[in-house]
Amino acid sequence: MRVMRAGAVSLRWEPRTAAVCGTLALVAAGAAVLVVGSGEFPISPPDVVRAVVGQGDRATEFIVTTLRLPRALTGLLAGLALGLSGAIFQSVSRNPLGSPDLIGFTTGSATGALLQILVFGGGAVAITVSSVAGAVLTALAVYAVAYRRGSGVQGVRLVLIGVAAAAMLEALNSYLITRAELREAYEAAFWLTGSLNGRDWSQAVPLAIALAVLVPAALALARPLGMGELGDDAARALGVPVQRTRALLTVAGVGLVAAATAAAGPVPFVALAAPQLARRLTRRPGAQLLPAALTGAALLVPADLISLHLPVAMPVGVVTGVLGGVYLAWLLSTTGRKGTA
Repeated sequence: MRVMRAGAVSLRWEPRTAAVCGTLALVAAGAAVLVVGSGEFPISPPDVVRAVVGQGDRATEFIVTTLRLPRALTGLLAGLALGLSGAIFQSVSRNPLGSPDLIGFTTGSATGALLQILVFGGGAVAITVSSVAGAVLTALAVYAVAYRRGSGVQGVRLVLIGVAAAAMLEALNSYLITRAELREAYEAAFWLTGSLNGRDWSQAVPLAIALAVLVPAALALARPLGMGELGDDAARALGVPVQRTRALLTVAGVGLVAAATAAAGPVPFVALAAPQLARRLTRRPGAQLLPAALTGAALLVPADLISLHLPVAMPVGVVTGVLGGVYLAWLLSTTGRKGTA
């Protein structure tokens, strides 16, 4: 680690972390270029880049910027949001399983969308709003139940209550699908899988706006978040307002996962795997927010690329689910052997 100073301003520089972040960004961007070039009309990576900067022919620019770029951009942004949200909640709960897709927030977002699809019959905008509202309401309920006067919200209690909430919401989601008509049930089941198919600028732009607000807010809280991992007493001794910081981070994390789920559906396991992989790549303790966000993008976009080239087309959520299941089994086995993740 190196510290660079310019007058009264100092900047901590970690060469390995910077190299990891750069590599992850290149992997995600390269996979996004390949996603844009994939399809019935293949486009080479150089032609994709030329079309994006406005130097391609009209037909190629139309295919790239109108039809395919929104899908790749949505995948990049959703991966960033899920990776960052997972890092926040795993650090707040001090538990490698404290991921938004395991503690109910992603499931709550899916419940909100399902109610709009199957009960109210709303359009794309209404589904997005309901998805965000479902995540927010679920987070408020979990946080309220987990809160104890005097001690606030403890990580283990937050995870346990979140898992219980996720189980109840999963049951509600299954009930809603069984009561729906066949066409609506198929639409809902497809959305629940998590998919980037058919994504356009109406999904990519709101997601980009949400991240423009929430990512800087989350990164600004990275230092107190890292101190919080030392324990509440130690963090208070260092001057960190523990409960206020935890509440602000929860708001940012819920907003990130809600925005990602509204745009791409409940894509599984990215938020779970990205923070742990980021820690192993950087070999740094504590919350690695930026590396986790880039790891999320470097997981989701290549998974989408894989889904495009499989013999049978399938949503990206199926690919991340398979890869994430293998990762979860490995994580649990190593946790059992070492006592820590």
